[in-house]
Amino acid sequence: MNILSVASEIFPLIKTGGLADVVGALPLALAGHHMPMRTLVPGYPAVMQKLGDARVAADFDDLLGTPARLLAARYADLDLLVLDAPELFERTGGPYTDATGKDYPDNWRRFAALSRAGAEIARGRLADWRPDIVHAHDWQAAMTAVYLRYTGLQHVPSLVTVHNLAFQGQFGADIVPQLGLPPEAFSMEGFEYYGDVGFLKGGLRTAWAVTTVSPTYAREITTPDYGMGLDGLVNDRAADLVGIVNGIDTTIWDPANDRHIARPYTRSTLRHRAVNRQALVERFGLDDDDGPIFCVVSRLTWQKGIDLIAELADWIVAEGGKLVVLGAGDEALEGSLLAAAARNRGRISLVIGYNEPLSHLMQAGADAILIPSRFEPCGLTQLYGLRYGCVPVVARTGGLADTIIDANEAALSARVATGFQFTPVSAEGLRQALRRVFHAWREPKTWTRLQNQGMKSDVSWEKSADRYANLYSSLLLRA
Repeated sequence: MNILSVASEIFPLIKTGGLADVVGALPLALAGHHMPMRTLVPGYPAVMQKLGDARVAADFDDLLGTPARLLAARYADLDLLVLDAPELFERTGGPYTDATGKDYPDNWRRFAALSRAGAEIARGRLADWRPDIVHAHDWQAAMTAVYLRYTGLQHVPSLVTVHNLAFQGQFGADIVPQLGLPPEAFSMEGFEYYGDVGFLKGGLRTAWAVTTVSPTYAREITTPDYGMGLDGLVNDRAADLVGIVNGIDTTIWDPANDRHIARPYTRSTLRHRAVNRQALVERFGLDDDDGPIFCVVSRLTWQKGIDLIAELADWIVAEGGKLVVLGAGDEALEGSLLAAAARNRGRISLVIGYNEPLSHLMQAGADAILIPSRFEPCGLTQLYGLRYGCVPVVARTGGLADTIIDANEAALSARVATGFQFTPVSAEGLRQALRRVFHAWREPKTWTRLQNQGMKSDVSWEKSADRYANLYSSLLLRA
């Protein structure tokens, strides 16, 4: 079967977070299932610059008010369709925000156009290819399912994956006439959401099936605490809701063959990891002692629990630990961490921003990675940590709970523990987990077993791809 994936970002072309990693890895993982996938993405400058020899596959004279083209190309073994619409995507800022960090005011039109293009591909806009199934990711592509439902394509199976329910794409009702949809689409059965337009709400209501990126998160979003106002709708769709935990690209994230780290290593040569630890110490200007190095690779936001790390930063140092942080986000949280670094030179160090090669070195050189998220649909950094022997310390929520086996007494005795979970998600909850981490660190055999067990974990896409393949097959049977 042919599958069209519609998404706002894809690694290695354009990335702001884990969404891009998933969208880039899934087509490669499905190749063994004889399910070719083409991915439709916006023609941002970063994408257009890397396309090389692209051919024009289709033209739109008027795509929600602007001319556009569909370009067909291959990049890094990915089969791409790129929506070349300069008025919408040729901008100097990021994919969603301008250079000052403010959302583009026409994001509704930019991603409605992407979704409409996805529906037109399903209609047969390309002369030589038509999808059997359309798979849309997050709010930026969720309206694809709405366009399928209300433009005569309701027979085309559609799937919407929720990577983070907190981001819903909600806009004022004044945009309704410009979406090119019939009046009945602006209803409870369509994209109307408390009098506004809800892109993700519309996708959740109209898609044939809904997935989230972990089984625990699929259960959590049926509750008011995690449903972000959509728990009623999610419960209505419970029979069509599936949680499939993400995998990672184990060719890119492979400590045995990683060009971004100081020295490759495997489980059997774990001692070579010390070279990467030393490189990390030098890169961040840390004191060279034997205290554990904790790393954070994250958006610096309340959701990610970064305020808890800032609150405990001095305590971590007092206990003998060190902390390195890579990320950007809330200015107040950035300021708190920078202040902690100023108070603890040689013990705490930050890089504000994102740096893909540095993130690899941090996983290869740090001893543990902190992920105290208040909610986490799946999370990928803990999977990278497992792969690299960087022991994850995670909140017991969402995909973090599904992928890390807590180092409690029973799990340690059975030698199956891979990290540390904690609840409640509070500063004190994290402190208690870190006390267990420091205790395990002082027992080298225990720590090495944790690293080895984590590195043995299957974090690849193989099992997840099997589940997606089965889901696609079931949708095609329904069709």
